[in-house]
Amino acid sequence: METDSWHTFMETKQPHKLPHSPAYNFLLQAGPRLYLLHQVHAHIIVSGYGHSRSLLTKLLNLACAAGSISYTRQIFLAVPNPDSFLFTSLIKSTSKSHNFSIYSLYFYSRMVLSNVLPSNYTFTSVIKSCADLSALKHGRVVHGHVLVHGFGMDVYVQAALVALYGKCGDLINARKVFDKIHERSIVAWNSMISGYEQNGFAKEAIGLFDRMKETGVEPDSATFVSVLSACAHLGAFSLGCWVHGYIVGNGLDLNVVLGTSLINMYIRCGNVSKAREVFDSMKERNVVAWTAMISGYGTNGYGSQAVELFHEMRRNGLFPNSITFVAVLSACAHAGLVNEGRRLFASIREEYHLVPGVEHHVCLVDMLGRAGLLDEAYNFIKEEIPENPAPAILTAMLGACKMHKNFDLGAQVAEHLLAAEPENPAHYVILSNIYALAGRMDQVEIVRNNMIRKCLKKQVGYSTIEVDQKTYLFSMGDKSHSETNAIYHYLDELMWKCSEAGYVPVSDSVMHELEEEEREYALRYHSEKLAIAFGLLKTSHGTPIRIVKNLRMCEDCHSAIKFISAISSREIIVRDKLRFHHFKVGSCSCLDYW
Repeated sequence: METDSWHTFMETKQPHKLPHSPAYNFLLQAGPRLYLLHQVHAHIIVSGYGHSRSLLTKLLNLACAAGSISYTRQIFLAVPNPDSFLFTSLIKSTSKSHNFSIYSLYFYSRMVLSNVLPSNYTFTSVIKSCADLSALKHGRVVHGHVLVHGFGMDVYVQAALVALYGKCGDLINARKVFDKIHERSIVAWNSMISGYEQNGFAKEAIGLFDRMKETGVEPDSATFVSVLSACAHLGAFSLGCWVHGYIVGNGLDLNVVLGTSLINMYIRCGNVSKAREVFDSMKERNVVAWTAMISGYGTNGYGSQAVELFHEMRRNGLFPNSITFVAVLSACAHAGLVNEGRRLFASIREEYHLVPGVEHHVCLVDMLGRAGLLDEAYNFIKEEIPENPAPAILTAMLGACKMHKNFDLGAQVAEHLLAAEPENPAHYVILSNIYALAGRMDQVEIVRNNMIRKCLKKQVGYSTIEVDQKTYLFSMGDKSHSETNAIYHYLDELMWKCSEAGYVPVSDSVMHELEEEEREYALRYHSEKLAIAFGLLKTSHGTPIRIVKNLRMCEDCHSAIKFISAISSREIIVRDKLRFHHFKVGSCSCLDYW
């Protein structure tokens, strides 16, 4: 079949020209209202139009839109010899709702078994359903049918296939299909960029966006949602600001999705004030936007503002969801707002009638643990979650034990944690550190021998920094950069100045079997210090330094960066695995409560 427009396809199917009958007018008046559709259906049968495919097709679409898949299927089974138009209409209708996507595949399989020829519209709809269901195996089968029926070069089908493979994480095939598209629409570009971003390839997403700009294709809101998410992941502040400027300069509608993406980008780049500007400028704000802003305040160390915004949201008539509570409880944990956190946790059940999940329990244990209320935290775990507490809850408890040097309780918690997740190297590392801090070096050796025996390795830490819209990556002791000598020389000078100002290395942050001099060397060249030295060398005075660290920042780096911020007269913003640290004039926004 020729891949013409939908209207042309309809016109070529003469049997489907809708009859000028009262029944059709009744259908239009009924709309997607089930009780009226039953009445009209009866009228169609009584009026002698019970076998009219055009009327039955319209009735099927309306029944599907009304949300009754059982009634839709009942009508379908009563249609003798359904043809391509009816199948395609039904597949398209069911593909529009995620709840009905599986039925789209069902009707497509019936179409194949009936030897009815599909059209490009059939394929775009059923491929969309495969993508919505992450049904990669079924999608590959449909892709084979696409090639067999000669639609392999149809641009709409190709765009749908790119989206399918991208959503299912098969980026190799997504890119293969994308590269074969001769005239790429904005939908195809968006599908490929989104595929990269959603699968953790933020750098590739931004690279493809740059290529799209070079080809002259104008981006739209969907493009920017993906690009802003990639910027947030990488901490690419400059590009994020450019996107914001483009949106404003070109008069794009700052809808709730795009606005929330901007908020997340600014928050993840550590600029809370700009995030709040976007938040305040949004005409429509749903609970997702409010939650993003609350979370932003919390992760950047503004716990009181997070709690106040939560209450403001309630005054505006919006109800928090489970994610909102995670955001505000986490803010309380990082700011030491224990009493407020207790009240909010209690309100989850008492006021909002929600069931606290693992994330809420983690936040409460973390909050109590950080505040030094270890007994209360541990009793909460034993009383509220007596059987098999989630590893995340035990991890929060273990971190608190290490922070407050309660080594006996820490070792007890760690044993439970290792029993739950024996293959997680992070648990062995923190247990080893706890034993080392307690001076129990025999236990340290046992833990590390267990790691070796299980072939477990600690996750490699790295830090990234954006300079002139280019992202640079550093790891500990990294010497791969073309300006390594200059970076190391500058960092050595910087650390000497820090020592003169009173900085003392926190040698507990490195392996305890090293000699003191070796520990100091290991600490000096941590990835975040190298990234900061490079940033100070390459940016003008007064420019904030923004670092993204994939792991939690160690105590020594936290101490050193406070001194570096004072000596260099720079604001240094570090985003680690858990939160943001804004260093300025020798102090940190976390007030050393982290």
